[in-house]
Amino acid sequence: MTRSRKTVLDILITANEPVSAADIKNSCKITFDPATIYRALHYLEQEGYAESFVLHCREHGTERYYTAINTEEEHTHRHWFHCEQCHCFIDVGSCVICETLQGYEKTHNLEIRSHILYLTGICPACKNNALQSK
Repeated sequence: MTRSRKTVLDILITANEPVSAADIKNSCKITFDPATIYRALHYLEQEGYAESFVLHCREHGTERYYTAINTEEEHTHRHWFHCEQCHCFIDVGSCVICETLQGYEKTHNLEIRSHILYLTGICPACKNNALQSK
């Protein structure tokens, strides 16, 4: 694994929430060309070290976010909630829809290889702030 790939993977592993390529570039202690970061992310996804999802935010536009995959667990990916006001991400936990997906596979004779689930709305802190300002 190259130095740039390892650096990007380390950032993903230590991140508490999904990060964009720009976030990764800003977190790097070593200066990498943006193309190098995108190539590293592409490699990490292909090799099963990371996954990404595209999120459309009214304020920030469309952005791809990346997370590390814990290869030591059976269910390696997590699902996320994105606050439309403060733009924080909340980890809503590991996948709990696998049984539903297995039902879809059986009913429709499919082979589901991956899925993406993220939720958007208003986080508890923003909800409380809205209530207090009324």
